[in-house]
Amino acid sequence: MVGTRRGRVGDALGTDQGLTPDGSFRLLRTEVAVLRAKGGHVSQDLPPDHISKRTVVYRRPGVDAVRVRRDEPFGATESGVLAMDLYYPPDSTAAVPLPAVIIVGGFPDAGYQKAVGCVFKEMGSSTSWARLMAASGLIAVAYTNQEPVRDSQALLEHIRRNAGALGIDENRIGLWASSGNVPLTLWLLMQKVNDCLKCAVLCYGFTLDSDESTAIAEAARTWGFVNPCAGRSVKDVLDGAALFIARAGQDRFPRLNEGLDRFLAGAVHSNLPVTFVNHAAAPHAFDLFDDSLKTRDIIRQILAFLRFNLLSEL
Repeated sequence: MVGTRRGRVGDALGTDQGLTPDGSFRLLRTEVAVLRAKGGHVSQDLPPDHISKRTVVYRRPGVDAVRVRRDEPFGATESGVLAMDLYYPPDSTAAVPLPAVIIVGGFPDAGYQKAVGCVFKEMGSSTSWARLMAASGLIAVAYTNQEPVRDSQALLEHIRRNAGALGIDENRIGLWASSGNVPLTLWLLMQKVNDCLKCAVLCYGFTLDSDESTAIAEAARTWGFVNPCAGRSVKDVLDGAALFIARAGQDRFPRLNEGLDRFLAGAVHSNLPVTFVNHAAAPHAFDLFDDSLKTRDIIRQILAFLRFNLLSEL
């Protein structure tokens, strides 16, 4: 998919779009020219601030002591094995099952690998959020995919079938997603079989189209993320999962906030359990690019939200 209009995953993630100190986007044309000269693949000699290496701007005690089980298989296709990394709290034991949070990937990994040099589960964003969640007492799961919709549902079903061996409480699972990964997360929240989902965090995300707007469908075609909720509305989101919605007030992706605002209004109208925070001065991906007191406070709020909805009754 890279090299076509649909394949510009790097643009959507920030390979082409860097962030200036004031939060505005600028094109990194030199980097793009180098990538294309090398056949579209990202060099392994990446600068520390490359998007694939960006980590969350907040740390908490225990992140370095998190235990990681890497590349556990959860499925196989004609194209190869699907694998997940599981991040466990430092003091966790197999005798006490813990809730899990899945970091949802809505872009096919083939495009990710070619555009930014690694698959989604290896991104600095994914690994640092996973460590924060594990250091907060939860098991975090990051995974590979070939077809995002099929493979995310397969992952969820695998976790539930094998919960005992994985040390996971199969009835207490949450989701975390950002940007173009949010539409797939909403789709998962619409499936009645996924009654194990207790909460979801949606950060600066593309959401749902309305009868009057096709902005999300257009963004999906442009950036390459899946949009399985086409034709659906907020009324299709099941009310069993609490939602945390984080908005970036200075987000410059066209009409992203327009859709997010409409989704939020619909969620409130449907009386869904919603926690909302607006980071008024922040750009897209503020958890990676905006190192401020407000950003760190929102990250703490997200972790507290996950703990409350997944751990409070244990």
